[in-house]
Amino acid sequence: MQRSRIKNILSDGNAGQSITVCGWVRTRRESKGIAFIALSDGSTQDTLQLVIPEAAPAFQKLTHCNTGAAVKVTGLLKESPAQGQKFEVEVSEIEIFGDADPAAYPLQKKGHTLEFLREIGHLRPRTNTFGAVFRVRNILAKAVHEFFQSRGFIWVHTPIITASDCEGAGDLFTITSLPLERLPATADGAVDFSQDFFGKQAYLTVSGQLEAEFLAMSLGDVYTFGPTFRAENSNTSRHLSEFWMIEPEMAFADLKDDMQLAEDFFHFLCRRVLEKGDSEIAFLEKFYKNTSVTELRDLSEKPFVHISYTDAIEELEKSKEKFEFPVKWGLDLQSEHERYLTDKVFKGPVIVTDYPKEIKAFYMRLNPDEKTVAAMDLLVPKIGEIIGGSQREERLDVLTERMLHAEIPLENMQWYLDLRRFGSAPHAGFGLGFERLVQYVTGMHNIRDVIPCPRAPQTIKF
Repeated sequence: MQRSRIKNILSDGNAGQSITVCGWVRTRRESKGIAFIALSDGSTQDTLQLVIPEAAPAFQKLTHCNTGAAVKVTGLLKESPAQGQKFEVEVSEIEIFGDADPAAYPLQKKGHTLEFLREIGHLRPRTNTFGAVFRVRNILAKAVHEFFQSRGFIWVHTPIITASDCEGAGDLFTITSLPLERLPATADGAVDFSQDFFGKQAYLTVSGQLEAEFLAMSLGDVYTFGPTFRAENSNTSRHLSEFWMIEPEMAFADLKDDMQLAEDFFHFLCRRVLEKGDSEIAFLEKFYKNTSVTELRDLSEKPFVHISYTDAIEELEKSKEKFEFPVKWGLDLQSEHERYLTDKVFKGPVIVTDYPKEIKAFYMRLNPDEKTVAAMDLLVPKIGEIIGGSQREERLDVLTERMLHAEIPLENMQWYLDLRRFGSAPHAGFGLGFERLVQYVTGMHNIRDVIPCPRAPQTIKF
């Protein structure tokens, strides 16, 4: 049906024009023979005020136009005498598609906790908070493609179903077509996956990186942007079981190229969200005070601090801060360590490089000291790690030894080793968890509040 979006009306509308809008009633009130409705259609943070005089035929329909109702209205766009709004609509016609029982509709004109809104995830996008969050998510998703496409990267679609555990860390979801009530077994009692759909065990992917590598070794620069899955039994505010990953891979690139790409990428995303989502960020800053237009502006311009893992450990060891987890060379940095570096030492984003090989994945390039790998993590304030990447190991003998040490069966990864046998070249890439990015930009404390349908242990409502 023909209709105007509220966002376009408020930015480009002209007083005196007749318009038709559709949306949901946020509030309705009556005063001295006039009814006022605040209408939202999801296109913007702002609502459009509808004015319905008592003498208008549309006024008689208001008994079936409660908060939450879906309506279509036609009327005259007028300059508003009220402070804080540019236009209002004097309604001549109103069609009510679906009313909402005021006694049952859970989103009334009052504050609701985020915990309560998670219980009604199918309705929470109608609130100001989640409307803002999901519009920012859309802006960032579009900006991801804009950035990589402008640099000649090719968007590739790596598989959701895979036979490989990219990180070698377990916690994968197994998928099967075998009858669960009578699973076939091998002689030693294990599940016989040779009888399964693919003839072997298959999983939901934790990363598209390995497949992106072979595409990069043919196409040059590529990137993935798709869903990934982890069966980690974690109920923290930082973890999801289903999330989206952005993973660029570059042929003929080293760690320095990788770090520069990550920094340019992050700067670009911050600029775009300020340009396209300024009203959403301003709203979230006002009500949640965990994001800042000023901070995002700094992030869009300021060069990032670079520090080696070894120097980061020394910085942490001399700190007077009482950490819950120990600080020692060879141990991974925990979130509290990462946030200390970003929030208190450098007061901004930090790229940490050259981690010990024992705490990083097998595919990361071994440094000449043979103790560390050419890895990098981008840490940001309040969140910690948001990007993890590395130069990939392109030497067949070194990679083979690393895989054996990590107890990764070589027979399952011959295709990956082939990339080092046939035209091997230096290459690098990184992964960015999209929800962590949205969480950082919006300032939401819980990662379940930046994805429409969060998946976590014991949580799959939709």
